[in-house]
Amino acid sequence: MKTIKLNQMSNKITEKELEQLVTLKNKQDQAVFQVGALESQKHMVLHALADVNQEVEENKKSLEEKYGKVSINLQDGTYEEIVEEAEEVKA
Repeated sequence: MKTIKLNQMSNKITEKELEQLVTLKNKQDQAVFQVGALESQKHMVLHALADVNQEVEENKKSLEEKYGKVSINLQDGTYEEIVEEAEEVKA
């Protein structure tokens, strides 16, 4: 039986390949971190928006109690009464 020696390679990538792999992994980790930070900011902004929306609704209610149902011009503060059309009743 003959024994054939194979050219044994080291089980190691080159330094250049390792450096490139580490660099890419670091870039990937940084991008994931930034996405997490942005999601956190998004969460805070959405809560702030919900708070503002609640204030708007409270303000609308207050104005409606004082002036009735009106459409307010945000440029000069004038308003017009909102006339609701009556629905036709079919017999």
